[in-house]
Amino acid sequence: MAEEAAIIARVLASPLEVDAAAWNALLAQQSHPTPFLRHEYLAALHESGSATPRTGWTPRFMTLWEGDTLVAACPLYLKNHSYGEYVFDWAWASAYEQHGVPYYPKAVVAVPFTPVPGTRLLARDEAMRALLVQAVCQWCEQEGVSSVHVLFASGDDVQTSAERGLKLRHTVQFHWKNVAPTLGTGVSSLPPEGALAALGRPGGGSNQFTDFDHFLASLSQDKRKKIRQERRRVAEAGVRFRWSRGADISAADWDFFYRCYERTYLEHGNPPYLTRDFFARMAAHMPEAWLLFVAERDGRPIATSLIAIGAIPSGGSSQKDSNLVAYGRYWGALERVDCLHFEACYYQPLQWCIAHGVQRFEGGAQGEHKMARALLPVQATSAHWLAHPAFAEAVERFLEREGAGVEGYLQELQARSPFKTMA
Repeated sequence: MAEEAAIIARVLASPLEVDAAAWNALLAQQSHPTPFLRHEYLAALHESGSATPRTGWTPRFMTLWEGDTLVAACPLYLKNHSYGEYVFDWAWASAYEQHGVPYYPKAVVAVPFTPVPGTRLLARDEAMRALLVQAVCQWCEQEGVSSVHVLFASGDDVQTSAERGLKLRHTVQFHWKNVAPTLGTGVSSLPPEGALAALGRPGGGSNQFTDFDHFLASLSQDKRKKIRQERRRVAEAGVRFRWSRGADISAADWDFFYRCYERTYLEHGNPPYLTRDFFARMAAHMPEAWLLFVAERDGRPIATSLIAIGAIPSGGSSQKDSNLVAYGRYWGALERVDCLHFEACYYQPLQWCIAHGVQRFEGGAQGEHKMARALLPVQATSAHWLAHPAFAEAVERFLEREGAGVEGYLQELQARSPFKTMA
């Protein structure tokens, strides 16, 4: 590494080759950590067989060292397909193929199967983050890898990647914030474009919703009526919910959850990305990161939704629920009940978040229907480097056009606030 002779780059063939304490300590220093980049999470993906060379995820973790000190690192995977990423580049791969140029293997700096924005480039400081990006791209070029894709990156990652010449690509997600809107004449309650940049420091907790009815009262009449109707249908079907968190989630509940999760994938014609062993490792090594809702009818469980919980960095030692963010992750059902999905995946989690003072609920990738449940549009960003000059130029032009479309889409969504306004 020409810029800093004292820094040594090492590419590791497994997350297990990285010291867990050193990795997690570096993660804790970042502006937008999530539980999905914890060493325990990445190790579980590997050890459970969920993200391994057999499934098309070959780990090549990039690490930078100053002596025996880990100063920068990122999860790096070589891939021979584009499944499980949620930033879609199938058209790019097709264009390469049509011109007789190999697109695979490519490299992703990402958390497998996890479209949650957050830190991807762990670094002691900005200089180390820049060296990390440089090291990844240089190594991929030397190894004949077609491209590098930093997916669902934090603001720090995006800025550094852009400064190192990577091209930015934007998409839209839908997130809920536990902040009762301040209404005024013609003022929209939607966040401004690019609001994702502030996700690591949500703020605004002084005006949180007091209960679910308070939340409903902030919505326009048609949205409020629709939610009440949907919840009533589930209740009238005899469905009741219970929740458990962390170590209180029983082995039987984990087993039932996996039955539902697996069923959902198989009904769509695909095997599940994650194995039962992965969730067993989560229960054993990261129990505090999970919240499970179980729907029951006549005393029998019929559906579940699994929510992840992560702390927002606050600069102090407080771990109160008000410093937490919730992430909608997985759901499944063994019986069909009208509106059960909305109840399990949105209304129950939002009600729990309000009761526990959780600041934000991220609904996952895509899904414009989430706006009707007051999950508002935010911009998520990835960064891309392509080794082939002509394709890099073509993709840059494509991203300019696509970016203009995403901007227009955001503006259109921002005009459709689910919250009521005061004349």
